[in-house]
Amino acid sequence: MKYGYVRVSSVTQNIDRQMDEMYKLGLSDNEIFIDKQSGKDFNREKYQELKSKLKKSDLLIIKSIDRLGRDYNMIIEEWHYITKIIEADILVIDMPLLDTRNDSTNLIGKFISDIVLQILSFVAETERENIKQRQAEGIRLAKERGVHMGRPKYVLPDNFNEVANKYLNKELTSNEAAESLSMTKSTFLKYVKII
Repeated sequence: MKYGYVRVSSVTQNIDRQMDEMYKLGLSDNEIFIDKQSGKDFNREKYQELKSKLKKSDLLIIKSIDRLGRDYNMIIEEWHYITKIIEADILVIDMPLLDTRNDSTNLIGKFISDIVLQILSFVAETERENIKQRQAEGIRLAKERGVHMGRPKYVLPDNFNEVANKYLNKELTSNEAAESLSMTKSTFLKYVKII
């Protein structure tokens, strides 16, 4: 049996490119498992369901090696579990050298696949670490320049104190007070507690 696994890091990202590759290889929708969440969270529901369905000699098709995990160790661990414990094959579309179907009887082929996997997993993790480091440096430099980070501070309307006092004196309900200030009731109540 052939299965495909597609993952994007957020609900807003598009899965079309990965799905197109799966369709080109003859997979149907019921053979493709899709997760829309970060690789950092490896309790991905559809991936776990897929792993429970995989059996010896099945084929798992993924677009790129980083679909298996968030870091070097996780990728190696998942690869080992699928290819050595379950004894299913893996095809990585973006890296034809990582096609275990070609090396089931060929010791050199298995050796090359394992080496390529180790190198690619290391490169993927190194790139993620570099991105984190560049991001941290960018944040540090921005803070040094006085750039505000995070959500902008909420500016209360000029008449907030007046309306809040009317609310506190029971002249207005929380709904009426919030509506008169064009804010939600929860926001109004939050700032009433502060003053």
